[in-house]
Amino acid sequence: MSTYRKTDSDPRATEFEAAGLRWLADAGGAAVAEIVDEAPGVLQTRRVDDGAPEPAAAEAFGRSLARTHAAGASHHGCPPPGFDGDGFMGRAPLPLRAAKTPSRAWGEFYAEDRILPYLRTAVGNGSIDTAGAATVERCADRLAAGDFDAPQPALVDPAGAARLHGDLWSGNVLWGSGGTVGTLIDPAAHGGHAESDLAQLGVFGAPHRDRIVAGYDEVSPLADGWRERVGLHQLHILIVHAALFGGFYGAQTARIAARYA
Repeated sequence: MSTYRKTDSDPRATEFEAAGLRWLADAGGAAVAEIVDEAPGVLQTRRVDDGAPEPAAAEAFGRSLARTHAAGASHHGCPPPGFDGDGFMGRAPLPLRAAKTPSRAWGEFYAEDRILPYLRTAVGNGSIDTAGAATVERCADRLAAGDFDAPQPALVDPAGAARLHGDLWSGNVLWGSGGTVGTLIDPAAHGGHAESDLAQLGVFGAPHRDRIVAGYDEVSPLADGWRERVGLHQLHILIVHAALFGGFYGAQTARIAARYA
């Protein structure tokens, strides 16, 4: 049996990832890397050899991802079951809240827990300048005010949240030999808005992303105006990259935030 072994100096990181993999697998939607063994700081999964997806496989993945999201979560920012405390997105902390805040809508959650926690670090490493920081803050103010709140896709219970992978850039979907399987790896799983996962697929150019979205929309129609919100939902992964790696990610974050500021 071919496996992939991951180690981390912080055992909470692998614990969080394992909890996320189990939660996503329980949804019965998109395929998820199978956990073979785990210990503090160590996670071993069955290896998936990455291949090139065919358009039909991309559409099938979109339909299965819609079912994963539809399995739901109790609220925005909730952790996977069995995990307490903040999670991780790469090496960056990921704020999670086990208890639901009744009045907190998606925009408030997204501003408070997915944008602003990373701004100071991105400013400190020089990737976001003073003007850019002001732009990001204005965008966050509009988010918190509910200016961009929108319905979830049709299959997601509007009383809760979608069950997100949470770090769904193209490298975290492996297609298997022959391009027939889209398998999720390396999640930062939490409750949120389904459009966030779909938007993240476009940050680094997922293959056949338009077909993925078409398959998704076929079984769980997206809310009106979703295309105009793609950049907004990409801000989280971008500002995390700005905080971790600096460089042009900060300028890209500020540039996209300006569209919504």
